[in-house]
Amino acid sequence: MLFLFDIGTLDVRLTDIVDLLLVSLLLYRIYKLIAGSMTVKIFIGFLLLSLTYLIVRLAGMLLATAILGKFMEVGALAIVILFQQEIRRFLFWIGGTTTLSSHELLGRLLGKKKRGKPGVDITPIVEAAKALAGSNTGALIVLSKTDGLKFYKESGDLIDAVVSKRLLLAIFSRQSPLHDGGVIIYNNKITTARSILPVTERRDLPPQFGLRHRAAIGMTEVTDTLVLAISEETGQISVARNGTLEHNLSVQETRAAINAYLHSSHKY
Repeated sequence: MLFLFDIGTLDVRLTDIVDLLLVSLLLYRIYKLIAGSMTVKIFIGFLLLSLTYLIVRLAGMLLATAILGKFMEVGALAIVILFQQEIRRFLFWIGGTTTLSSHELLGRLLGKKKRGKPGVDITPIVEAAKALAGSNTGALIVLSKTDGLKFYKESGDLIDAVVSKRLLLAIFSRQSPLHDGGVIIYNNKITTARSILPVTERRDLPPQFGLRHRAAIGMTEVTDTLVLAISEETGQISVARNGTLEHNLSVQETRAAINAYLHSSHKY
């Protein structure tokens, strides 16, 4: 291996530098995935525990090494249990890189954004959300930048129609048989209505968030989508993205959130 320099009695090779850079990049991407969630504290705690274990082991502290070693033995299992949603999102992100060029893959790893024109005319969506909120009509609207939602589309009824305010209002009308579940919008079309969305298993949500808001969060935990949730009780508009929910948004804030999603790179 190519020798670069030494620090005291420690030889530093080129592979050591590459190893450090790869681990740092991996930890950075994991942190970006869980940033803003409760699990970020658990992640930091686990890193500190791992670092402490390495230090006491290198220092030859036998008792501390033995005690911390027991924790590290079950570390893999604990990570799977504690970070189920985050591991799923990370694997989804990794899987999404298989069709990218090397340049695009590097850009994704570094978190660079790819600019492009949105594939959806958001004005009818925003106007429909405003009207639904004004009449306290509950709604779930899923916006997707990719056509990878086959499982969720098959759970609903095929619409395949250009997005329009009147169509969205008709779907979510209380008298409509399609108002339950979510509408999925892709490539400026309402592809399906009455689609069944996954519900988050998080237990730290405020009690005022019902099944509709939990479904909005759950959908964005496992897919690269943005979900509008309109409360039937309060008429407030919420936006879910990457497993987090922004609550009680204005029409302008809703428009800005949709634009930011459509112009952002794939965050997973």
